[in-house]
Amino acid sequence: MTNYIDEEEKEIIESLHKEGWKPNLNKDLNKIYEEYARNSYEFKNSIEIKLTDKDMKKIQLQAMQEGIPFQNLISMLVHKFNEGKVLMDI
Repeated sequence: MTNYIDEEEKEIIESLHKEGWKPNLNKDLNKIYEEYARNSYEFKNSIEIKLTDKDMKKIQLQAMQEGIPFQNLISMLVHKFNEGKVLMDI
């Protein structure tokens, strides 16, 4: 018997066996996901920020639509800002 972390993990693994997932051959998209994965393993610092409920809900919704944790979404935004890929309009 396989032990699962939670119901979501069980559903994912069962769908993998039932539906036979196919690899994503889109190289540009794969590079983006590789960058996400690299960034998720390089966390060495943490911060505490205060957000309004409205902003937090929007961030969580966007992260859910992207299929990533909201913390990773925030981290990616900060990283892109630091790289000059996201600009502030003050």
